[in-house]
Amino acid sequence: MTRDKWIALQEQIRATIGQNNYKTWIEPLLYGGVDSEGEFTLLAPTNFFGSYVESNYGDMLLAQISLVSAEVRRLAFTVGRAEHPEAPRAETAPVAEQAVVADTVVKEAPAKDALPGAPLDARFSFDTFVVGKPNELAHAAAKRVAEGGPVTFNPLFLYGGVGLGKTHLMHAIAHELKTRNPHLTVLYLSAEQFMYRFVQALRERKMMDFKELFRSVDVLMVDDVQFIAGKDSTQEEFFHTFNALVDQNKQIIISADRAPDEIKDLETRIRSRLQSGLVVDLHPTDYELRLGILQSKVEVYKGMHANLTIQDGVLEFLAHRISTNVRVLEGALTRLFAFASLVGKPIDMDLVQDSLADVLRASERKISIEEIQRRVAEHYHIRLSDMIGPKRVRNFARPRQVAMYLCKQLTSRSLPEIGRRFGGRDHTTVMHGVKRIEELRMKDGQIDEDVEMLRRALEA
Repeated sequence: MTRDKWIALQEQIRATIGQNNYKTWIEPLLYGGVDSEGEFTLLAPTNFFGSYVESNYGDMLLAQISLVSAEVRRLAFTVGRAEHPEAPRAETAPVAEQAVVADTVVKEAPAKDALPGAPLDARFSFDTFVVGKPNELAHAAAKRVAEGGPVTFNPLFLYGGVGLGKTHLMHAIAHELKTRNPHLTVLYLSAEQFMYRFVQALRERKMMDFKELFRSVDVLMVDDVQFIAGKDSTQEEFFHTFNALVDQNKQIIISADRAPDEIKDLETRIRSRLQSGLVVDLHPTDYELRLGILQSKVEVYKGMHANLTIQDGVLEFLAHRISTNVRVLEGALTRLFAFASLVGKPIDMDLVQDSLADVLRASERKISIEEIQRRVAEHYHIRLSDMIGPKRVRNFARPRQVAMYLCKQLTSRSLPEIGRRFGGRDHTTVMHGVKRIEELRMKDGQIDEDVEMLRRALEA
């Protein structure tokens, strides 16, 4: 394993674990050489840093390295610097200790004790965030905070599942705040980085420096706060940092994958503080929002691949089939454009089936009609036999239509088959029920809330 191979391999590692994780945990590692027994040594800034990378990324790194260098059989992490002066980044401070700045802003090299923030992604701005009904409240709250001025929501707590836009909004807020007021000290980092910096301060007996550092910011942004749950010392320090900043009227913005009261092993006093501000849920994307995201991405890709054409119906198909994760949806579109440009073909349904077979299989809906019927019957407190039976009274007809609508949205079953599962009804009856619920969702808030709640419960 040569130094050049290690440098070349890092792009593949970045693509595997993501930009933020790569910048924080892999980029600071330096090449240390390979011995005669196949042990590849990587130089880490601290013992804790090396131990953390070995525990969380060791298997992945060894697998990637083995593909390009068969002589490597195991990894070793040690504290130190590269022996050769030409080694890349030998004199660069670890990324976890670099200042938070937008990619387009040029600043002087950070000092050793600079703010330990994560790098911001220039692509994640309010201009590139596609707004729809599932995320409009979160977007509006984020815009309000990004305007600066008097602190209104403290903290602003954004939560939702993977790939729904939490990190995008966090980066967008940081970019906007820095643009409006370049002198503002905005610190964005993950809960994992907060914990790493805290443990490092304990080991190096620099807790006062740690406290002063985090209490001196104007805006603190912590992503994925659920990762500090169960870590008592980190939670205690986070609690004191939180209180100190609130007492100074400094803005705090937090994100997590679930609501504060649903985070297991989170201290009650921290949960209470997190709930004291504005808690906003980013709902799972609906069809219209997914289609809007795809359309906005297509405009970007067309600038890079002007000669490529995309067949009508492809975006609609993707928006319908890939429904759980926006990152997977965007990745599928990226793969389509890459594949089409390589083979010189238009993007049509045949290309979709060829290049996205694995994604489509993974995204295949597995919710059964029987499960939908049971959930809807329980929600409306009616018997399952009444839902699929012949009675047409309103108490049974409306839940029946809701169940038909969800079957159409969440399964790949045909309308005639859905009709048969509802007491042998005709497919036109199913079509009428689906259309009726679509109309009611536009004007009846209670129906819309019921359908959305049932859909989320079925997809959980």
